[in-house]
Amino acid sequence: MSRIGKAPISIPSGVTVTVSSSNLVSVKGPKGELSQQVDADIIVEQENNTLLVKRPSDQKRHKALHGLYRALLNNMVVGVTEGYKLEQELVGVGYKASNQGNTLDLVLGYSHHIVFALPQEIKVSTTSEKGKNPTIILESIDKQLLGQVAAKIRSFRTPEPYKGKGIKFVGEQLRRKAGKSAAKK
Repeated sequence: MSRIGKAPISIPSGVTVTVSSSNLVSVKGPKGELSQQVDADIIVEQENNTLLVKRPSDQKRHKALHGLYRALLNNMVVGVTEGYKLEQELVGVGYKASNQGNTLDLVLGYSHHIVFALPQEIKVSTTSEKGKNPTIILESIDKQLLGQVAAKIRSFRTPEPYKGKGIKFVGEQLRRKAGKSAAKK
């Protein structure tokens, strides 16, 4: 049986989980509300303060969905209680980031500014201290949406392997390559 799928999801106090007859799971907590449509074959049961995800058979499809939906439901419970936070830094000379509301304005070495409108569910803030790289801080209760938006921002200028310039996650280790001068020896 799936190790991830069989693990029960503990529901903290202040969080309510409702499972409709059409397998729509709604999680409501102090930070907000999220809902996820679960496949009709997967069974979601609520016992006391735990949520259990079960599968009807050992088919390959059912095994895959079992772990998937358990992870998605756990992410929802964690999101409405604690929330998620991602930090990205801009590495490069002249790279800047600023925001006004939910609009992010990026200067990434192109001939134009990149203006990116973020969804309402995501809160953004930018910092730029002297001697440090500018950072973008994204916060949300929806882990999927947060990761998708962070990947989109990163795609505007992905880090290159020679000098490491671009948008990278804080703490991310980049694989660096040696330049031409190292090959001549």
